[in-house]
Amino acid sequence: MNRLVSLLAAIVMTSLSFGAWAADPAAGQMKAQTCVACHGADGNSSNGGFPSLAGQVPGYIAAQLAAFKSGKRANALMQGMAQPLSAEDMADIDAWYASQTIAPRGISEDQVELATEGETLYRAGLADLSVPACMACHGPAGHGIPSNFPRVAGQWPEYLEAQLLAFKSGARAGKMMAPIAHRLTAQQIKALSLYMSALQ
Repeated sequence: MNRLVSLLAAIVMTSLSFGAWAADPAAGQMKAQTCVACHGADGNSSNGGFPSLAGQVPGYIAAQLAAFKSGKRANALMQGMAQPLSAEDMADIDAWYASQTIAPRGISEDQVELATEGETLYRAGLADLSVPACMACHGPAGHGIPSNFPRVAGQWPEYLEAQLLAFKSGARAGKMMAPIAHRLTAQQIKALSLYMSALQ
């Protein structure tokens, strides 16, 4: 019972810390200058090793920055970047990236068959393995659902694949995503990542 009360209190305090002011996208743009090298000037990364942040659902980036800062989400580079940020800084940066437009991605002719396999997984899941349809949380067009379920449409397929593989291996923690990714093969993850990336 005490653990439940503590958890609820933590959730309330987090909500208050991020919601005690109106986030300022213009201030967020200035505060995000150190992010440009990896994530692009407008949040569209030029490298599949770094995620595009443009158009992300409001609240998701702030929550991830907080997770990096606390160590809940492990990444040496991002933990260092997040350490000096206040909750207000995180909210402003979140607002800046959420206000930007993500660049659409396409599928080449030789990728159509693989993407079609990914579409089936995204829209129907795998009932025999208890894998739900991805669109239940990320939306039919991959735009995500604020603030817990991120946008996947337009994201680099390499980044999506890397994150799903990290969930699968346990390198990235996720109460919801880890069990789902664990049931998918590397081939299915590749197909799914390609399809999600091309959603618009």
